[in-house]
Amino acid sequence: MKYILNILVLILGLQSSLAQSTAEKKLGAWYIYDGTHKVANKWGFKTGVQIRSFEVADNINLLLLHLGANYDLNKKVTLTIGYCYLDIDRSIDFSGENHLYENRPYEQISYNQEIFKFPINQRLRLEHRFLNFKNNHSILHRFRYRIGTKIKLNKTLFININEEIFANLKNQVFTENRFYAAFGYNISKSSNIQLGYMNHEINKQNLNRLQLGLYIKTDHRKKK
Repeated sequence: MKYILNILVLILGLQSSLAQSTAEKKLGAWYIYDGTHKVANKWGFKTGVQIRSFEVADNINLLLLHLGANYDLNKKVTLTIGYCYLDIDRSIDFSGENHLYENRPYEQISYNQEIFKFPINQRLRLEHRFLNFKNNHSILHRFRYRIGTKIKLNKTLFININEEIFANLKNQVFTENRFYAAFGYNISKSSNIQLGYMNHEINKQNLNRLQLGLYIKTDHRKKK
């Protein structure tokens, strides 16, 4: 736990040196809750909340609420259908219609495997983005592909690393990329916290973001 706290202090110290006004030149933050809940041998559901800010402790610009249903095809493959609601403030870097509400249903497949004894997770998602400005509405579709690994350091500490690319189905194809690296601490067998860094390339911007997340798993199956 002390390793994560030391990293947090270091990252917060960097905030004072990134005082420019644009989102690209600030150290922002994503605060995340992610839940996986088992309700049957094959079935479960996902819950999630994200709060994103242009600065570590100020200037919130995005709220994301997430709900999904999981079906385990086998031990390696999970199918998911889900929905996200987003409330987005783009006023720091955009003019015109700055506020955006988004409804985002999606379909997803996740695949877990081991390569040279390293656990590898791959995720492919198709998203349908219903974008609602005050005076403008549009629909976009895109693919997301993420590959990553989770490496155990000991019984309580681990490293989580992943890379995700985004591909729109029309107009500019590749407009977003995310690289994420974090230290994790297992609070229990069913929950952990992660403190990491994300480099987020989006709309020709290169954003640096602290990420602090709580991840939990619950099992609601009847015990025999």
